[in-house]
Amino acid sequence: MAFFVQFWGTRGLIPTPGNSTRVYGSNTACVEVRCDDTVFVCDAGSGIRAFARDLAGREPRPKELHVLITHSHWDHVQGFPFTPVYFHGLKVRVYGKGATTGSLQKLLAGDGSPDHAPGSARPLSGEITFAELQGPTDINGVRVRTFRLNHPGGCDGLVFEKDGKKIVYAPDHELEIAPGEKCPDPLSEGPLRRMHAPLLDVVRDADLLILDGQYDDSQYESRKGWGHSSCFSAVDLAIQAGVKNLALFHHDPESTDQDLDLKVSACYQRAEKHKSDLTLFAAREGVEMKF
Repeated sequence: MAFFVQFWGTRGLIPTPGNSTRVYGSNTACVEVRCDDTVFVCDAGSGIRAFARDLAGREPRPKELHVLITHSHWDHVQGFPFTPVYFHGLKVRVYGKGATTGSLQKLLAGDGSPDHAPGSARPLSGEITFAELQGPTDINGVRVRTFRLNHPGGCDGLVFEKDGKKIVYAPDHELEIAPGEKCPDPLSEGPLRRMHAPLLDVVRDADLLILDGQYDDSQYESRKGWGHSSCFSAVDLAIQAGVKNLALFHHDPESTDQDLDLKVSACYQRAEKHKSDLTLFAAREGVEMKF
């Protein structure tokens, strides 16, 4: 048994097509987690269109798709009209806050209405069902659970576990810098920042942690309270939790491919200063990984 993870959208806030974002991608949040024949899709940002196109060519094609919406901010739901709901025989199960009250259905139905997506959408049919994850849930042998993230309006992180393997998806989260703690100097020699024990417990020993690292420290300084993290704080969390692989995620719209290369290099310096063998990288559209 193995988990396969593929990045279809890695950007935060808004799609950013252009020459300067060709390498890491321009689409908003969408990550596929696959285990045997079970396919999960984390968020329905604009990257879900490429996922749907790829799914159409797979043989055999899955008969069921699990779409997990972490929160309702536009960059996480704007691609929902392009979810492959048109495939004959495909059951789409959507999970997220508000499913039991109908507010999630109303949001996504409006997103895919003819007023917003003329000619491309249809009314939500019986092939689409909605549910909320109430505590750890077994989905075809994969244990799926949520945990709360620090983000305006709320956001749920996701944990996927099976046979000792663990994938954690935390797309929008602010790892606050405690009073008195300094930003790392240019050589990243500052001490590891304090992290909340409950969060450390959730991500501990993850084979892959996909984590908001939208800013560097200089950017974060003027954006405290916006609900996104410094990449250095993300590294500190991963080191303290014994994470094996860290994917920096939710790239800032203003970050070019060169900016992200420099960010990863600086993060590696910080990990090396703390004698960590953490593998880290900036999430890149199209990349598939096996765990």
